[in-house]
Amino acid sequence: MTLRKFAGLGALLSIVMPSLALAADEVAAPVLNSGDTAWMLTSTALVLFMTIPGLALFYGGMVRSKNILSVMMQCFAITGLISVLWVIYGYSIAFDTTGMEQGVVNFNSFFGGMGKAFLAGVTPASLTGPAALFPEAVFITFQMTFAIITPALIVGAFAERMKFSAMLIFMGIWFTLVYAPIAHMVWSGNGGLMWDWGVLDFAGGTVVHINAGVAGLVACLVLGKRKGFPTTPMAPHNLGYTLMGAAMLWVGWFGFNAGSAAAANGTAGMAMLVTQIATAAAALGWMFAEWVTHGKPSALGIASGVVAGLVAITPAAGTVGPMGALVIGLAAGVVCFFCATTLKRKLGYDDSLDAFGVHGIGGILGAILTGVFAAPSLGGFGAVTDIGAQVWIQCKGVGFTVIYTAIATYIILKVLDMVMGLRINEEEEAVGIDLALHNERGYNL
Repeated sequence: MTLRKFAGLGALLSIVMPSLALAADEVAAPVLNSGDTAWMLTSTALVLFMTIPGLALFYGGMVRSKNILSVMMQCFAITGLISVLWVIYGYSIAFDTTGMEQGVVNFNSFFGGMGKAFLAGVTPASLTGPAALFPEAVFITFQMTFAIITPALIVGAFAERMKFSAMLIFMGIWFTLVYAPIAHMVWSGNGGLMWDWGVLDFAGGTVVHINAGVAGLVACLVLGKRKGFPTTPMAPHNLGYTLMGAAMLWVGWFGFNAGSAAAANGTAGMAMLVTQIATAAAALGWMFAEWVTHGKPSALGIASGVVAGLVAITPAAGTVGPMGALVIGLAAGVVCFFCATTLKRKLGYDDSLDAFGVHGIGGILGAILTGVFAAPSLGGFGAVTDIGAQVWIQCKGVGFTVIYTAIATYIILKVLDMVMGLRINEEEEAVGIDLALHNERGYNL
């Protein structure tokens, strides 16, 4: 009887154990989270909305009427160009972690491998995220929208004077040699240069705004001033467009910042709250600074303040609390106002639409203040225990990005200028880029 019992138990185990093992495998397998997926799909659409139509309208309203279509077309052309390059190799350069090891600096600390070129291995079943909860295809598209808006921001610095053909080639090369490597260094994970340094950049203060702002400053210096600047009036031709564009940027930025949590969770919720707080504070900060300085508040001023606040809170959105966001926003509004007006006039550079004054300065300010207000002792939610040490790390990240971007952008532009020329001629500039290069007018009366 005993032997029969053991034989029966053995037979039972032989049936049950494979089933238990299969059940364990099923439990361990990553499962798509529909809530996270829905939020990331929404965020992706919001970030694309920031460029087209948001940035296109924001910039389009600030140029003269003879150049409105050129600026809008540049935003649309960049959207198409970067989307294709991102699929071919950009995503791989930014996020392929082949050859990376924490604490080890090698080529792959700066530049990702090509294992994901042409999106190799990506299927509908591929999952990613903090716990592999949503489709990798969604993450690819989400990050694509960041890659799109960054070079589009540069357009504001050289608006009304760059050849369309030169612009396209410049943006393609700049994306390849500057944007994708900086994104890799900051966001790719263990082994990435600035990731290992401990640089905090939740949603792109360094990768997007300092990067684009510095590149814009270099571009406007290399191309030179617009004909007639600063003595000839060059007032925005349609501030209604600019205000509508700023409103679209404000709304879309919730996808930009809260979406960078890569989940529908508490971090996303706090990122949304601090984004709203900082943006509102910056809008008021710029408005009152202008009111006191010039005697009247302007629509262009409050729209610019909105963007300055959005920029400054971007690196901090996942780690600062509401009061930290309030301080960052107020500081950004006031500092960016003086940099886009007083500083620009004193130095005499022609940053047409203040890409550096708002994005470059706002990004630098936000990145440094992230190191302060991410500390729990100041109401933050980061792991910062030594504020001085973290601020130093943030400054290292800012300094490296400024130097790398400035040098690389300068070299790219100078080579292109020698090969094909960067700037339209005086006659084309007088007529306007819309008619001279695209044979169209924004307004046919």
